[in-house]
Amino acid sequence: MKKKITLKQIARELDVSISTVSKALKNSKEISKDTIEKVQAFAKFYNYRPNNIALSLKNRQTKTIGVIIPDIVHYFFSKVIRGIETVAAEKSYNVIVGLSNESFDKEVINMEMLANGSIDGFIMSIAKETLMQQDYHHLNETINQGMPIVMFDRVIKDVKCDKVIVNDREGAKKAVEKLINNGCKEIGLITTKDYVSVGKLRTNGYLEALNDNKIDPKASLILKVEDRLISEEHLDEFENEIFQFFNLNPKIDGIFAVNEIYAITAMKVARKLNYHVPDDIQVIGFTDGVISRHAMPGLTTVSQHAFQMGAKAAELLIEKIENEDFSEVHQTVIIETELIERESTL
Repeated sequence: MKKKITLKQIARELDVSISTVSKALKNSKEISKDTIEKVQAFAKFYNYRPNNIALSLKNRQTKTIGVIIPDIVHYFFSKVIRGIETVAAEKSYNVIVGLSNESFDKEVINMEMLANGSIDGFIMSIAKETLMQQDYHHLNETINQGMPIVMFDRVIKDVKCDKVIVNDREGAKKAVEKLINNGCKEIGLITTKDYVSVGKLRTNGYLEALNDNKIDPKASLILKVEDRLISEEHLDEFENEIFQFFNLNPKIDGIFAVNEIYAITAMKVARKLNYHVPDDIQVIGFTDGVISRHAMPGLTTVSQHAFQMGAKAAELLIEKIENEDFSEVHQTVIIETELIERESTL
């Protein structure tokens, strides 16, 4: 009897990526005919079965929840995990946390490892690389095999599962309206590339606030940051991009940033350029983390209520695990945002 094989092992044996294996198994037009034939023949020979999830169906509960997050050091994700663990403990469940590091491959590997008899369901925020590639086979296969998933923050509309989100568009709109009401005329946006769902929604909120107040959006006032620039080894390059952003927009008097790292970095660069916050330029970020509260000056932010988001995600997942009658009913819960005003705005 042949040993069971995983996507990772197929990819390693054939010297291709996990994504290539996944697409080849689905006859994707993105993959060459030769590669498709090679992958499918290899998978057939070793009797490949998706995800090995069948070993952990509901009738073999482990009382354990798997949580997969993109970033372990981000304050938002740590607060979500606290919310999950609080509810899980109340319901006598354990929690195992896996880290994707924004990688599609690591997300898939984590799911294969944990689903192989270790857990009863997943709570997860999708990796940026997964969103960029739009390859969701591992999520759909997991659900189709009978294991529930609850997504939070970064979610995928087309995957049928419960979701917990905040109203990113409305939260961003309120933040930009605050800047407008404070007298800002040239409001810049520091955001992510559009494939990240929350960044796109917050960008839409920024544009909607400008349009509602009859302010014409300017392309020069929108900075879309490459993911690699916010890693530690590229922070100098990130700061340089913001320097150039300020130099390109000398009349800028307000900034809305889609996360607190972008906002804090913008304030740092503004000080180096002899802008005074908030007299010369006002700044608002998103996510009310520790650095927002301890920044100088304190950063006005949109709070996502991360603890409540995690707690609700855990409630939804445990309900799915314990009540089979609910398996076909999916809901999206929206947690309201709150603008926390500090010294970075007037």
